[in-house]
Order: sequence, then structure tokens, then C-alpha cells
Amino acid sequence: MRRALFALWLGLLLAACTPQPATYNGTDITGATFARDFKLTDHTGQTRTLADYRGKVVMLFFGYTFCPDVCPTTMGEAAAALKLMGDGAARVQVLFVTLDPERDTQELLSKYVPGFDPRFVGLRGDRAATDAAVKEFRLFASKVGEGPNYTLDHTAGSYLYDTNGRVRLFSAYGIGPQKLAADLKALLNPT
Repeated sequence: MRRALFALWLGLLLAACTPQPATYNGTDITGATFARDFKLTDHTGQTRTLADYRGKVVMLFFGYTFCPDVCPTTMGEAAAALKLMGDGAARVQVLFVTLDPERDTQELLSKYVPGFDPRFVGLRGDRAATDAAVKEFRLFASKVGEGPNYTLDHTAGSYLYDTNGRVRLFSAYGIGPQKLAADLKALLNPT
């Protein structure tokens, strides 16, 4: 009887000491074989890859500057999430990749993206590089309409990467700043 009680006590003690897996608000896609990297130009003219941001948690969002709703809402939520994080925000990098390189020039991105937060970086490529990124990240993007006022239907969500550059979460559109900040903090401080 004593052995059984000791074994039960030891089991409970060990269970209490075992770290519990993190729970996230976004969808856990750890180990995904897509969304691994990109090679694009930032809004200052520098060629960038995901490796340039190692050591930081990265939020990667694809959109376009003429977007009437999803893109500015997502960027605004990201800015609000970083404010909620306090000092931890210094270890987060938000990246905005344009799906519309024909209209979203380097100059336009250099005004639009940092307008949400000066730390945010805008990325672009030519049409071939943009299409390659869409394929690698398994996104949907389709032009709607003709003429200069066309829009784009596109995947509305963000990829979140840990500090080692591994894709970990897909954060759905409209998750809200509090839940986004919680996921970013969890990736900064994994258990």
C-alpha cells in the first residue's frame, strides 16, 4: 500500500513539473513544409530573406496598399498588439509583403507600411518573385476588376515564426490585438 501511495505521489509530482505544451489562439502549423522562406526587396531597397530576422518573432502578412479593409485592419491590429507587448515588442518584426507589385512601388511601401508602426517593413518583388512567394506560402490571390481601381481577393491571415525562423502559427484575420499579442509573447518565451 505504501509503495502504491508513493508511486501515486511521485507520478503527481512529476506531472506537475512537466512543462505543458503552449496553447495558442492561432492555428499551430509547426513543422509545415511550406512558408519556409522568401527573397524579396524591402522598402529601403535591401534584399531580404527570412534569415535576416532570426532572433526575432516574425509576423508575415501578404496584402496590398490599395486594400480597402483587410490589410489596413490587420496592420492596425499588429501595431496595437505590439503596444500591448511593452518591451517585448522590440523582439518582434512585422513584415508586409505586397501582392500587387505593379502598383505598390518601393516608394509607396516606404510610406504606407511604416505609417502603421515605424518598425514595420514592407517587402516586394517583381511579378515572378511575387508569384513564387504566393506558391511557397500556399496563398490565394486573384485580381478583381479592370482598370486602375482593381482590387485583389487574397488570403487574409498572417504567418508567425519563432525566433529560430520556423513557421509556427497561422493567425486568422480579425483575431484581435490581445490574442495576437498573446501568441507573439508565447513564441518569444516558449515553454
